[in-house]
Amino acid sequence: MAAVFVSVPARPAPVKTEGLLAWLRVNLFASVPNAIVSVAMLGLLLWAASGVLRWAVFNAVYAPDADACQAARSLGACWGVVTEKARLILLGRYPQSDQWRPTMATLLMVGLVVASCSRYFWKPWLVLVWAAVLVVYFTLMSGGVLGLVKVPTDQWGGLPLTVLLTVISMTLAFPISVAVALGRRSNLPAIKSLCVVYVELIRGVPLISVLFMASFMFPLFMPVGKSPDVLIRVIVGITLFAAAYMAEIIRGGLQSLPKGQIEAAASLGLGYWQTQIKIVLPQALGAVVPSIMNNFISLFKDTSLVTIVSLYELTGALSLAVGSDPNWRPFKIEAYLFIAAIYFVCCFAMSRYSLWIEKRVAVGKAR
Repeated sequence: MAAVFVSVPARPAPVKTEGLLAWLRVNLFASVPNAIVSVAMLGLLLWAASGVLRWAVFNAVYAPDADACQAARSLGACWGVVTEKARLILLGRYPQSDQWRPTMATLLMVGLVVASCSRYFWKPWLVLVWAAVLVVYFTLMSGGVLGLVKVPTDQWGGLPLTVLLTVISMTLAFPISVAVALGRRSNLPAIKSLCVVYVELIRGVPLISVLFMASFMFPLFMPVGKSPDVLIRVIVGITLFAAAYMAEIIRGGLQSLPKGQIEAAASLGLGYWQTQIKIVLPQALGAVVPSIMNNFISLFKDTSLVTIVSLYELTGALSLAVGSDPNWRPFKIEAYLFIAAIYFVCCFAMSRYSLWIEKRVAVGKAR
């Protein structure tokens, strides 16, 4: 029989699965009920956004005029409080004539932190650069040399103090936490018991108690006039507190490694420290990058607790700047939104860097 050609009817074009319209169709308008809920939620968000824009932008007062802010109260935001009190919020009680010093010191510290996040600068000389920057930082902040006026630590505050407490505590807590995590897995009973007691003791109390004891209780056990500066005691307290929590995170990463990794290293003749440095720690730390960064972010925000020991960091400086001035006290919300934006930018940057590290670790594992 002769073959008969039958044409195939035209088929509809395939549905596009990429792009904004495809995403909207799949996630917001996949069905009639889904579309109704999506439209209702979008309408509610637009209504709320319009109210926020009216309060924060269109009806807001930007000039540092307390009378104008009072007249626009409940109608618009008073960003004039930020304009008027920004210097005191950001730099605390540091003498106004020398506030260029904490500004330069903070920019130098933040710049070095940002540079240290790039692999291009992961060189042996980076340690020397950090040592030099710390010397310059404390020289600018404290003064007393090179013709700089001496400024005691109880006048340090604002963003420079927040940056100092965060960077120093993070830097010191990390090696301590690694040592404690390895100590908790040690076969030596004395070392293991000491690490267990340290972790459980520190984790059993809140940070505010640690700061209180470091500031007020510790000097009672020291000779009169021999107690370290309150800033040093606070840094030590925050460092020990952060190291205890981070040690448990790293210990979890160590336990996630299969035993065969250590046995393979032993079969190659590697010693204990060679095995830990070259085999175990790189894999363990890579596995717990999100948890470590979460601890860093928490530490950055927990620096606000140092107000209890009369060190006015960013949050404490805000209370000092606005709470003591009756003309601007009613506009605390705007001031708190200002420092909330600063905290958000810093925390968001740390979280993005954590994702970058995770991707780099994933690339290394894929190879």
